[in-house]
Amino acid sequence: MPDHARSDHPAVQAQLDRLWALSPGADVLGLERITTLLARLGDPQHHLPPVFHVAGTNGKGSTCAFLRAAIEASGQDVHVYSSPHLVRFNERIRIAGRLIDDDALAAVLAEVLAQAEGIGASFFEVTTAAAFLCFARTPAAATIIEVGLGGRLDATNILPPPAVCGIAALGIDHEAFLGRSLTGIAREKAGIAKPGTPLVTMDYAKPLRDAIEGVAAVAGAPILARGRDWKSRATKNGIAYQDQWGHLALPRPALSGGHQARNLALAVAMIRHQSAITVPDEALRAAATHARWPARMQRLGEGLLTARLPDGSQCWLDGAHNPSAATPVASAMARWRAKGPSALVLGMLANKAAGPVLERLGAMVDLVVTVPVPNHACHAPSDLARQARDAGWDTVAAEDPANALDLIARRFGHPVRVLIAGSLYLAGQVLEQNGEAPE
Repeated sequence: MPDHARSDHPAVQAQLDRLWALSPGADVLGLERITTLLARLGDPQHHLPPVFHVAGTNGKGSTCAFLRAAIEASGQDVHVYSSPHLVRFNERIRIAGRLIDDDALAAVLAEVLAQAEGIGASFFEVTTAAAFLCFARTPAAATIIEVGLGGRLDATNILPPPAVCGIAALGIDHEAFLGRSLTGIAREKAGIAKPGTPLVTMDYAKPLRDAIEGVAAVAGAPILARGRDWKSRATKNGIAYQDQWGHLALPRPALSGGHQARNLALAVAMIRHQSAITVPDEALRAAATHARWPARMQRLGEGLLTARLPDGSQCWLDGAHNPSAATPVASAMARWRAKGPSALVLGMLANKAAGPVLERLGAMVDLVVTVPVPNHACHAPSDLARQARDAGWDTVAAEDPANALDLIARRFGHPVRVLIAGSLYLAGQVLEQNGEAPE
């Protein structure tokens, strides 16, 4: 599925138009093009502040958010490269704590594109090169890099050995590139392993653990696995974390969902198992409550969209688009059942399997409302609604999120809990229309 980006800034849009004209218009894996492009730019990847490199099917973005929050809480600046963006392309490149501004973004894209002729570099490869240029030119204590797709052949894997690597939760996604074998996916994610660089992982089923350990052994990367080299468990008041350096009591994460406790613990383990920068325990504790990551069980505030619901309603937003992402979201929603009526607004891209996501989320609500994902190839709302009805759920198709919330308001007429989910592109539309674009 190709990336999409539009900008209200004319100079940025001009460069995005150039990028679309030059790129192949689809996801492309491999390190040949990014290697050539970065060489033409002076190999900025060799001049970054210490790098924290994070892979995983789900949870890698939240882990990056916790890493950023911890490092910033220690009084240090940090660069962040993440994807996709939700509302503005600028969200992908955070320079020393601040989103790149439009003038700087237009200039760096122009600089990279001037060197990209004849390479056939993809959208993601060009933007990765642009981010590395920005980070190499601006001082910071650290750099956080989120893998785009997979790991072994992802453009970000051109990095020299980082300070530390981490792998978050694993599941099936991007089947066209990574296949449907979980062990194969685990090997691809573990492909970010580098000689002598700590590789911090979650606790996985034995076949996945063995697959990761095999890749890490070939790379010469020491593995620090949850449950063996570090531990974490939920407590009444937060999280109990433990490793060879002792115990650490962490507050409950501000990010909603029980899975965020594991993502926080992974970020803490990554920081404690690297030696490039110093982050005190107080900052690790602060990360739990300071981290923000839009569209991950985010409760929406007052805005033009949420105003359509009856007073006292709650509207939540999550980009869950695969079964492994939907499962913890469904667990969080399970607590809604005893608190009144609830509804799901679901829109999914055509290259995602809708059935497993519907199975997990639809069972948690009283009404399923299906919507399109704007400007993307997506499951038709009527088709999604038919699948939901076949499963026995009360279902209706809507034109867009605003229409969906109107339908929900008319159906219930009193406070209701709503989850909007299924695609990060849909989440971006919702954030923009509700006036909550990430900053």
